[in-house]
Amino acid sequence: MSETVATRGREAVAQRMASAATEWLASLDAGQRALAVADGPGAASPSEDDRLTWFFTPTDHGGVTLHEQSPQQQSLAMQLVSSGLSMEGYVTACVIMGTENILDRLESWRIDWGMERGRDPQRYYLRVFGTPGSGTWAWRFGGHHISMNNLVVDGRLVSATPSFFGSDPAEAGFVGGGHVRPLGAGEDHARALLHALGPGQRDLATLLDRAPADIVGGNRTLIGDDARMPRMDDVWRGRFREPRLADYISSIHDREEERSGFDDAAYAVLSLTRDPKGIPGSALSPDQRALLLQTITAYTGRAPDEIAAEESAFYSVGANLDAVHFAWAGSADRGRPHYYRIQGPRILIEYDNTQRQGNHCHAAWRDPVADFGLDVLHEHLDVFHRDDEVIRWPAAEVGGRA
Repeated sequence: MSETVATRGREAVAQRMASAATEWLASLDAGQRALAVADGPGAASPSEDDRLTWFFTPTDHGGVTLHEQSPQQQSLAMQLVSSGLSMEGYVTACVIMGTENILDRLESWRIDWGMERGRDPQRYYLRVFGTPGSGTWAWRFGGHHISMNNLVVDGRLVSATPSFFGSDPAEAGFVGGGHVRPLGAGEDHARALLHALGPGQRDLATLLDRAPADIVGGNRTLIGDDARMPRMDDVWRGRFREPRLADYISSIHDREEERSGFDDAAYAVLSLTRDPKGIPGSALSPDQRALLLQTITAYTGRAPDEIAAEESAFYSVGANLDAVHFAWAGSADRGRPHYYRIQGPRILIEYDNTQRQGNHCHAAWRDPVADFGLDVLHEHLDVFHRDDEVIRWPAAEVGGRA
């Protein structure tokens, strides 16, 4: 895809986002706006720490929730959400939100997370950073199992990651047959690739015979070298409404760790490192490479059509796909706990389906160079420093983006 076509596509997406965000903000009253609007992105912004902090847990993501809005406002909010997704991505997000009702029943309506209703399909938060249509602005939509992060600079969408979808349950049945599997395609394509590998290739791709309890990158702002899976209680970043919840989440982590048999050595094997682990695209046959590309597009296809097409075109280039590595951990059988990752200079995909005996999945898509648009802002070193979030893969090593 030419740079001109890609740039025009990103401009068109940014224009739709700005229009939807402006209309939504205009519908809010003063109290709602106080929650919904924060300062624009940048090193000097007091809201930058908030913009760079994301969650996929049922906690306060920051912003105004859907159930704090009128039906008309909810419609306008969802129009903004839709502007950041393809039709297929929007359908997936809506199903994930509705799955909260299923999860509530699975848990016998007992889990409250310190709120009136713990599994709430309307507890999804929307916040705009800055003024839509201005030089630099951003917006975020998030709640349990969804996190969308978008940055617009000079009228062009420059970042749509981190992007996180999850589903609990990962699969549920319908009356008369059939199943709802919001993230099933990404799992199926990756498993098909694993089964298509020859013995030597499969040995290279398989990191461990056990799967971790969660994605290794967690909800870190930056992906550092030798990053290991954080504890579940750390993923919440201290946002517990009641002290008992911290103990509860910690006990879940300990139980999952005991179930999986994970120890320091296992965490080291699965750590995220600057040099990708697994089998590179350059070692795959044409048919295997097609499966790898298919798996990638199950993630990048969430994005608006223009962005999805740009990503697909980028990884359709042989040299770009050559550098992408595929790695697997856990069982190869459907319905059993497993994990995989796809990692290259401009992409990190992680998927786990391990909790609830292999029926609770997480699926993250990130760009280690451009998450939150920090490569464009050129201010990330002055904005954010954390001991476990120090090193990012530099933009100088890669290219091909508009």
